[in-house]
Amino acid sequence: MKNFKKIAAILLAVLMVVSLAACGEKKEPAPDTSDTPADVTTAAPADAPEGKKYIIASDNAFAPFEYLDTDTGEYIGIDMDILAAVAEDQGFAYEIQNIGFDAAMNAVQSDQADAMIAGMTIKEERKLTFDFSDGYFDAGQIMVVAADSEIKSLEDLRGTNVAAKISTMGADYAKSIAEEYGFTVTTYEDSPTMYQAVMQGTNSACFEDDPVARYSIMDQNLELKVVGEVIDPKPYGFAVKKGENAELIAMFNAGLANIKANGVYDEILAKYGY
Repeated sequence: MKNFKKIAAILLAVLMVVSLAACGEKKEPAPDTSDTPADVTTAAPADAPEGKKYIIASDNAFAPFEYLDTDTGEYIGIDMDILAAVAEDQGFAYEIQNIGFDAAMNAVQSDQADAMIAGMTIKEERKLTFDFSDGYFDAGQIMVVAADSEIKSLEDLRGTNVAAKISTMGADYAKSIAEEYGFTVTTYEDSPTMYQAVMQGTNSACFEDDPVARYSIMDQNLELKVVGEVIDPKPYGFAVKKGENAELIAMFNAGLANIKANGVYDEILAKYGY
């Protein structure tokens, strides 16, 4: 009996030591990897920045692409509608600033805006400082003169002063042929001021994007007319500062492709007569 009690006491002591050792050891729960495949990052994708609101600069008078609706006090137009449709499709937030074409380019270059959409023609010189989206509308230049003007060709501009909008393809084109055709060029900040200068006889003609000129003449009953053929059509593009906001260009391209595929793009153009 004594031997039995002695053995029992020893066994009990051993069990107590084991139990205390187990209680003193803290084990961390094993991570649950059942839903996380190997070599896959869980970071948010670069093309979907959460909580980001982009500042988008634009022109302030470039109908039918962007112009003020006097009934609502809001800017409307092809560019405005395309941007809204793309943003909805891609799920990004933005704030539009209609500050004028030249000011919009400066805002992007000085990091005061993330991007711009303003009927901006994609050309090689601009690619040095901007990254562009895929083209979303093709437009070329057209000569515009007063409704009662006798000017019919570039040769008739000799000895006159021609108007153009600063920093635009129209200004580039006018300056490129000014010496050949013997005229001088005056630049203006916006299209309405340029049109007024031509109607008042301050300038003999101006060069403007063809769809903009035709729409403005029709919509505003301007005493102007277009002369000659459309010159060198090129695509418009959505633009960011070179090397920055690549995710925004990617989202714009993806959204543009989607709204072209689902018919929204055609509906927008039809709304403005295209």
